[in-house]
Amino acid sequence: MKPLSSAEIRDMFLRFFESKGHSIEPSQSLIPKDDPTLLWINSGVATLKKYFDGTVVPDNRRITNAQKSIRTNDIENVGHTARHHTLFEMMGNFSIGDYFKPEVIPWAWELLTSPEWYGMEPEKLYVTVYPNDEEAKDIWLNVVGLPKDHLYEEPDNFWDIGEGPSGPDTEIFYDRGEEFNSDDPKENYPGGENERYLEIWNIVFSQFNHLPGLTDNKDYPELPHKNIDTGMGLERVVSVFQNAKTNFETDLFLPIIRKTEEMSGQFKYGEDPEKDISFKVIADHARAVTFAIGDGALPSNEGRGYIIRRLLRRAVLHGRKLGISKVFLKDLVPVVGEIMKSYYPEVLENADYIASVVEAEEVRFNKTLADGLSLLDGVIEEAKANGGVIDGAVAFKMYDTYGFPYELTEESAADAGLTVDRAGFDAEMKAQQERARAARGNTASMGVQNALLTDLKTESKYVGWSELTVDAAKLTDLIVDNELVDSAKDGQAEVIFDVTPFYAEMGGQIADRGVVINAAGEVVAEVVDVQNAPNGQHLHTLNVNAEIKAGETYKLEVNRAYHAAVSKNHTATHMLDQALRNILGEHTTQAGSLVTEDGLRYDFTYNGAVSAEKLQEIEDLINEKIIENLPISWVETDIESAKKLGAVAVFTEKYGETVRVVSIGDFNVEFDGGTHANSTAELGMFKIVSEQGTGAGVRRIEAVTGKGAMDLFKQHDAWLNEAMAQVKAPQLSEVNDKIAALQAQLKDAERQVASLEQKLANQAADAAFNDVQTAGNFTLIATEMAVESMDALRATADNWKQTTPSDVLVLAANLGEKVNLLVAASPDAIAKGVKAGDLIKAIAPAVGGGGGGRPDMAQAGGKNPAGIKDAFAQATEWLAAK
Repeated sequence: MKPLSSAEIRDMFLRFFESKGHSIEPSQSLIPKDDPTLLWINSGVATLKKYFDGTVVPDNRRITNAQKSIRTNDIENVGHTARHHTLFEMMGNFSIGDYFKPEVIPWAWELLTSPEWYGMEPEKLYVTVYPNDEEAKDIWLNVVGLPKDHLYEEPDNFWDIGEGPSGPDTEIFYDRGEEFNSDDPKENYPGGENERYLEIWNIVFSQFNHLPGLTDNKDYPELPHKNIDTGMGLERVVSVFQNAKTNFETDLFLPIIRKTEEMSGQFKYGEDPEKDISFKVIADHARAVTFAIGDGALPSNEGRGYIIRRLLRRAVLHGRKLGISKVFLKDLVPVVGEIMKSYYPEVLENADYIASVVEAEEVRFNKTLADGLSLLDGVIEEAKANGGVIDGAVAFKMYDTYGFPYELTEESAADAGLTVDRAGFDAEMKAQQERARAARGNTASMGVQNALLTDLKTESKYVGWSELTVDAAKLTDLIVDNELVDSAKDGQAEVIFDVTPFYAEMGGQIADRGVVINAAGEVVAEVVDVQNAPNGQHLHTLNVNAEIKAGETYKLEVNRAYHAAVSKNHTATHMLDQALRNILGEHTTQAGSLVTEDGLRYDFTYNGAVSAEKLQEIEDLINEKIIENLPISWVETDIESAKKLGAVAVFTEKYGETVRVVSIGDFNVEFDGGTHANSTAELGMFKIVSEQGTGAGVRRIEAVTGKGAMDLFKQHDAWLNEAMAQVKAPQLSEVNDKIAALQAQLKDAERQVASLEQKLANQAADAAFNDVQTAGNFTLIATEMAVESMDALRATADNWKQTTPSDVLVLAANLGEKVNLLVAASPDAIAKGVKAGDLIKAIAPAVGGGGGGRPDMAQAGGKNPAGIKDAFAQATEWLAAK
């Protein structure tokens, strides 16, 4: 067998099946599209589901792919086994009702054994089949010519996941030689759990239909159209070709491990089994995080974002086990990109962006770790003394207050031989969620989901796309206090009309407002809200002024000025979305929006603040398009036709068979159900009010248009005039110079204050340095200082180092609601086993904090000034025990 690189193995697989008439399906994004059932693409066939379920008919019924996938259900095994991964590539060939066993089995043998292709030794290949699959056995033995002693029958070789397609499968194994024999002779055979006979390919024959009520697969009827679904894991096949003991010793992982060794500077892969686990975890997780972020996912506290955050944080912790305390994962991103560039060039192209996201998250976690790990040390010690179980409430506090993931608490506990009370943690989490729900209360949109409305099947038609007035709308249902009534004279009521021009709140756009007019021309009610009822009707909330009756006909009028203002701002969100993707990159995606008559709020995924220059570019682009007076149009069509038009969909949304597509000239095309201006010129102007972060990886822009923008400029003028008066600048052009002069004066005053503060601190320190205590075999100075900063404490410690009047120095500063602690140790004390970092960890909990540092100097922060004396006393006890 010839040695092959991972890139060559992947390329050869795809080219082989292309030669057999297959179309190569590119590897799709890890983030599923049009499939809300999946968090990640988790198999080679996952992206082809639309073909297998008949939703879409492929141009070619023969398909092959190499699909990147993520699975995290057994994340704890990564690093502990030879072949567990979170990110992996699955190569496969698929038949959608085309070929079947007589074709696919000989093809598999040809690819594996032909010198033109993989060139594996036939005598090293073994096969398992389902005992009842006589056809597969016959093909292997009589068509391929597989020796009978290389064919094994396995009762488990039947793919069945419940109702639907199912069938037998055949698995192919490669014999790696006696040196990989298992310690258990019974397991030394193909299909057993061993390292010698490695499964390299699984071929599923989807030929039966598992019908409801059937329990024995012998009773399953055959499918009219049979399919083939195969899977060959790239990572394990590469290990065979490169004669690697595990997948991690291949060209897919070793460069990452070597870079990690370089950054560690202390440990080498292969020298210590425990350290090897950390090398493997880092290599695996670096790949997964790099690809996931490259596909648009971002760290967060829920969904796939939480998975990324968990993987990244696990890798950071394992980095610390290798002596890497600095930010380091970002440096592995280009290494991953270089390894995968032949098939995934976009990873290397986007490496800077991916690395910036990784770095920001790692910096964030390092801050969490500084507090969390020191606290966890105390939690673990307490648990050791109290039965070996970490209390669930304590674990939840670590998670809720300090942002320390439960899984990391659990893993750290396991390393110390402890367990965590998961039931207690879950109970605390549930209680918090219930508190949050109670705090939120019931919104109107949630209030409509009740039994009465669920039973209402009245037809209601929305005509607001083209009409803002309906002359004759029948009031079909009238609800007061959650009961159907015949009439209402005052107060609030909820009503359904058979036809309405009022837009119902949806997709971030608020509802229309307006009035209800009776036959006499009197305004009998004001429409203050409109929501979608469970069966799709528009449910109008009315403030009733005069009697209204069910069954009567009314004129409905939308407030045109209000409607126009909201519509303009909604159009602006589409233009902002396009501008963000044009200027910041296609990886930015919508994360939420709110459109009102006063302005708009738009949330989007992006790592880091958007620079002032980029914000100006975005604003300028939108205003250019407003000046161009682009026409705004819409069509209703089926979803596939809409995608061909280039419409951008929010893939977290679910769409029906018919969708509405809104086009803003040739600038923007999107799926949308809201109302819009008629042209971009109607917006007048667009002005960004603010840009800020709302969470990890999510930014928010607030903006105004038209009159709102004009009002904002007026406010800016008023502020500028006030600023001119404050700094006594006769002209606007002189304001900057005046402010610069004031800043220079302020800095000079601050320097004088700092100098005086330090002089006072030095005087206090001179007095304190004479108050030396004895603590066991060491001398100690412990004193509280009236200073305002950690810098002042460090300066005092530097003075102490000049004369070292004691072995150890402990300083504290009471800042009102906070405490600063500093510990310094002399060279003699360090030589005798005293480390400042260890001592600060021991005493910081007394002031409700945590910290760390070097052997000679360490610092901590806390929230309990009343504990300063206890901290000093604990320092004395700690030293005395040395």
